[in-house]
Amino acid sequence: MAFQNQFKTVILLALLTALLLWIGSFWGTNGLIFGLIFALVLNFGSYWFSDKVVLAMYKAKPITKEDNSELYNLVMEVAQMSKIPMPKLYRIPTQNPNAFATGRSPKYAAVAVTDGILDILSKPELRGVIAHEMAHIKNRDTLISTIAATIAGVISYAAMMARWGAIFGGFGGGDRDNNGGIELIALAIITPIIATLLQLAISRSREYLADETGSKNIHDSYSLASALEKLENNHHKLTFGNKTTSSLFIVNPFKGTKFWKLFSTHPPTSERVKKLKSMRW
Repeated sequence: MAFQNQFKTVILLALLTALLLWIGSFWGTNGLIFGLIFALVLNFGSYWFSDKVVLAMYKAKPITKEDNSELYNLVMEVAQMSKIPMPKLYRIPTQNPNAFATGRSPKYAAVAVTDGILDILSKPELRGVIAHEMAHIKNRDTLISTIAATIAGVISYAAMMARWGAIFGGFGGGDRDNNGGIELIALAIITPIIATLLQLAISRSREYLADETGSKNIHDSYSLASALEKLENNHHKLTFGNKTTSSLFIVNPFKGTKFWKLFSTHPPTSERVKKLKSMRW
């Protein structure tokens, strides 16, 4: 199953890249290179500094061993079982039951848990959640998300150029000018949607992989399944932060009662629970 999720990520990234190359055929290289540089700069900054920004955004406070020795020791235990360095540990002051991992590498990682998740989960369930977050760190999902965001960012930039080109008559050239209407619609409107769908599909595939990797590391999939069911049934919408960071959390903290699956950053909880309960270690 892990191979399937990894393979799915490769295929989705390949599709994003193919979409990018197709867009490049409209201008040659100059416009696309500029867009690539622009997206790389933005995403490099995001990759390098996102942990500090996100932790500040969610008012996260460091947790030391003196503050909560039981939680600290649990995280240290799971880190050892996951074979990664002990990440920095943070607490988020909200009753929304949730957790996330951030950081550019296992050496520079952090795990944040909310007051709400500490209140409702048992110790085994919390271990399962921490193992899931450790798996994100070990699988370098921040890097993969940055790559996907970079490509999707260039595609969005190209779509914006196409829209402005249509307004001012500077779109395309050569043979494309004769039938550029349909291609312009595809480039300006449809391709950014496709890029977003592919990016979100990558996010969902990494969630499945983190579920599997984390459970395998601690030899327990039922505790995470139980934790996810509790998180789903005790959902409280987060009242601060930013929806663009929702993919970081173990469950979407901003979701409403209705959420279209294709535009979801996370797989349905019921499907995750079903997969976890079918695992045997």
